[in-house]
Amino acid sequence: MGSLARFGNVVIKVYGNDHLPPHFHVVAPDFSALIAIDSIAILRGDVPSDVFGIIREWAETNRVTLVAEWNRCNPRFQLIEG
Repeated sequence: MGSLARFGNVVIKVYGNDHLPPHFHVVAPDFSALIAIDSIAILRGDVPSDVFGIIREWAETNRVTLVAEWNRCNPRFQLIEG
């Protein structure tokens, strides 16, 4: 499992041997969510809107890092950038 970023008590992670679609996890004491890498849409869970803005901006800026970590942790479900 790779922790990619931390914003206060909010952590962005990619888990190994995870399921499709390619996504990352946002974990905080009061909420958690799965967010699609391709669309940066919430797949499951809930994130306060002000925090989601920070996460969205980070994910857009760090897309290459997210894809690389997903591919490293989930080799059977490689995400191809095109």
